[in-house]
Amino acid sequence: MQTTSHLLMIRPVHFTFNEQTAVNNAFQTATVDAETQTKALKEFDDFVQTLSNNGVDVTVINDTVEPHTPDSVFPNNWISFHNDGTILLYPMYAENRRQERKPHVIENIKKKFSITNTIDLTNYENNNLFLEGTGSMVLDRENNIAYACISPRTDATVLEDFCKKMNYTAVLFSAVDANNALIYHTNVMMCVANKYAVICLDSIKNEAEKNAVIHSLEKTGKQIMTISYEQMNHFAGNMLQVKNTDGEHLLVMSSQAFNALTKEQVTLLQGFNKIVHSSLTTIETNGGGSARCMLAEVFLPINHSG
Repeated sequence: MQTTSHLLMIRPVHFTFNEQTAVNNAFQTATVDAETQTKALKEFDDFVQTLSNNGVDVTVINDTVEPHTPDSVFPNNWISFHNDGTILLYPMYAENRRQERKPHVIENIKKKFSITNTIDLTNYENNNLFLEGTGSMVLDRENNIAYACISPRTDATVLEDFCKKMNYTAVLFSAVDANNALIYHTNVMMCVANKYAVICLDSIKNEAEKNAVIHSLEKTGKQIMTISYEQMNHFAGNMLQVKNTDGEHLLVMSSQAFNALTKEQVTLLQGFNKIVHSSLTTIETNGGGSARCMLAEVFLPINHSG
């Protein structure tokens, strides 16, 4: 199953620009704005409302004031949920992001879903090796393939461990932005849906690696839609396909990403699913992440005893 109708979102209490992540996230821009938290909160609440209006089941959990976690709005980096009842905890590059692994989040999830197994990869932090969840990896869950571009936040050793424990195959490559810097997270340059993939192929300079990615996508029946660097910079790669409770597929993105697409691309994507978008400008600018980063997909079995 590639898509789920259940999403976890963390409501921010003190959203700010994070200097610890900015060192290798070229998508972040510090803004001097006393209203950053207020604007981010409105964007968050509007986004939740948009998803709910489209029939998606969103579990919203409030962040805590202490410890201060400026990037808590991006939970997909520290935890992932799988349909066999497994959750994974991931090693994080920024020290203040490691504090996002707050017990109350998992306790709240347990009220609604069944967790039967926890795989904890966080010990890799002791060796400065990182794998930031479904930011570092774009998962083809139906075919058990993990697409990942190497970066300071995505280490091949940890990826190999994930694949071994979860029975996935890695498709590993290097991807760079227009300035030739490594792209910090795979999910800003590609998205894998049930029948298609959106990807910035220009960012993969090594022809053998590029061909391996294309081959893997085509072999698994995905129609490939390419996006440009300019579109990627507007978060057009940071999309997520979900389902609503009626089983209808939706492609979720920010309004900035939607507006970066051509009419032909919109038509192509709408041929597969409805597009749902919401304005996330404050969160995108200060946080360097967009719609997909804010959504942790919950594939866990429903807890019927709760």
